[in-house]
Amino acid sequence: MNEQDQIALDNIEHFGCHVLKVMEGEDAPEFTYSIGINKKQKKPDLIILGLDNSLAHSMINNYKDRLLKGEVFEVGKFYSDFLEGFDVTFIDVDSSHYKEYLGYGLWLHNGSNFKMLQMVWPTTKGLWPWDEGTSDYYQWAQPLLNKTGIIEKVCL
Repeated sequence: MNEQDQIALDNIEHFGCHVLKVMEGEDAPEFTYSIGINKKQKKPDLIILGLDNSLAHSMINNYKDRLLKGEVFEVGKFYSDFLEGFDVTFIDVDSSHYKEYLGYGLWLHNGSNFKMLQMVWPTTKGLWPWDEGTSDYYQWAQPLLNKTGIIEKVCL
C-alpha cells in the first residue's frame, strides 16, 4: 500500500469518505467521485461529471452528510440544496463504467461489488439531458453512466 492509499483509508475512517478529483482530458470532462460511503454506511457512493471539481467536492460532502443524518436519495427524484438555485437528480451508474471512471472504487472494494450513483445536474437555463436544446458541450460534459447512456425524462 502506498501513501495515497493510506490517505484514502484514513479519510474514509475519519470523514466517512474520500473524494477524488479527476481533471478534464482531451476526450473526457473533469469529474469528482467518492469512495468509502458504501463501505461505511452501506449506501451508494457518488460521482459528479462536468462540474468544477471544488464545487463537486462540496456537493459530495453534502450528500454524505445528509446520508449520515438519515436522508435517503432515490433514483429519479429531484432534490434541492446541492446546487444553488437548481434541483438535481440521481441515476444508477452501471458497472460497465467502473473501470473507466472509478478505479479507486475498484481498488477499495477489490472488484466491482459496490453501488454508485451519478448526480445529474441541469444547465443554467434549467434544461436536463433529456430536454431538447441542450448544447453539445453540456452533453459532452455530463455523459450519463447508466446502462444505456441515455435517460428518459424523469416524471416523479
